[in-house]
Amino acid sequence: MNADADLTKLLLWQMEAGADEAVLDHPVNHYHAQAGQRQCQASPPQILKNPTKSGDMARGINKGRAAAMPRLSPDSDVAPPPRLHTTDEAMHDARSLAHSAESMEELAEKLCSFEGCSLKKTATNTVFGDGNPESLIMFVGEAPGADEDRLGRPFVGVSGQLLDRMLAAISLDRDSAYISNILPWRPPGNRNPTPDEILLCLPFVERQIELVAPYILVLVGGTAAKTLLGRKEGIMKLRGQWFDYASPGLNCPVKARAVFHPAYLLRSPAQKQKAWQDLLEIRSEMSVAPVRRISY
Repeated sequence: MNADADLTKLLLWQMEAGADEAVLDHPVNHYHAQAGQRQCQASPPQILKNPTKSGDMARGINKGRAAAMPRLSPDSDVAPPPRLHTTDEAMHDARSLAHSAESMEELAEKLCSFEGCSLKKTATNTVFGDGNPESLIMFVGEAPGADEDRLGRPFVGVSGQLLDRMLAAISLDRDSAYISNILPWRPPGNRNPTPDEILLCLPFVERQIELVAPYILVLVGGTAAKTLLGRKEGIMKLRGQWFDYASPGLNCPVKARAVFHPAYLLRSPAQKQKAWQDLLEIRSEMSVAPVRRISY
């Protein structure tokens, strides 16, 4: 009974550390594998004795390799390994798919068909967006967490609950706002996304913004703010001011505002006063938003 309790505590500790996904069906004894590797490294290499020419050695080695390689018949059930995309090819595919989408539904379908980002292989769901795509205000965060990955919707965990309260404080909810993320797939263990992963997913969120065409774009957290504004400053310097966000698919720039991520506010509640100031300015700007939306 005590052993079971210890194993349960160890499992919970691993989950809190981010190790919440199984990679293989069965455990692997890496110590045994390393011992076998050391034994192989200690064995002297097999060299042909007294080769008459260097070509004889090469032919002998290649002959041995060919004999060791299994031969597959044309009718073999073993599929060839999938072709890997280079970053340039994947980036081209992402831009082509995103820019060709003429509606939010079409963009979601094209995103689900995109295979150029490795995050898709480890994610449970593609987290596209949530809320009203006809809204005048759009919120863009960083990446899905464990709850978002499980449910397929952005900002539904503890951070999402705080975001909902922040929206309610300025008379908004998910029926009157649109919410998305820079990345539609959760990085394993909630690690920070790499620059390449952000770059590959960027065309889809850019096209998403163009299709929503909001009056105000709220960038939730430093990653979203720096990525979409093209700035190097951190969230502490970017919040508290207005920016213009522009892209080729928009007729005119969109007012953009960087705010603290709810996850940061949960860790640093003293910053909620600054967050409230940002929300008040967003509400003030929304009060002068056009009643009739401009068609882009």
